[in-house]
Amino acid sequence: MPNYDYRCEKCGRFTVHQSMKEKALDTCPTCGSPVHRVIGKSVGVVYKCSGFYCTDSKSPPCGEAANS
Repeated sequence: MPNYDYRCEKCGRFTVHQSMKEKALDTCPTCGSPVHRVIGKSVGVVYKCSGFYCTDSKSPPCGEAANS
């Protein structure tokens, strides 16, 4: 389940762990004031592979040593 960031008019920003199927919050769970969903800046990316390909980086090219 993803985390969603909200902004309360009185309390400030907070994060809620909720299902994608759940309706977005409209009131703050702490004070009951109206809240608005905030688009997050950080995205947690998890790579579940054994490694990267040589084309994933511009330097050093495939097969060449870094100190040549």
